[in-house]
Amino acid sequence: MKVDEVAAELGVSNSYAYKLIRELNKELKAAGCIVINGRIDRKFFHEHLYATQKKKED
Repeated sequence: MKVDEVAAELGVSNSYAYKLIRELNKELKAAGCIVINGRIDRKFFHEHLYATQKKKED
C-alpha cells in the first residue's frame, strides 16, 4: 500500500500515514524483510492495525 491509500483508509493526514508506515516497516525490517520507504504490505498493515491475526494459544 502507498501512503495515500493508508491515509484514506484510516482518515488521517499523509504525514501521519508516513509515520505509521515507518513504524510498521521497522517491525518488518527487524524480522528480516526488505522494506520500501513509503509503502507497506497490505496484509501486514491490516493484521497490525485491525488485529485480524489469530492469537497464539499457550
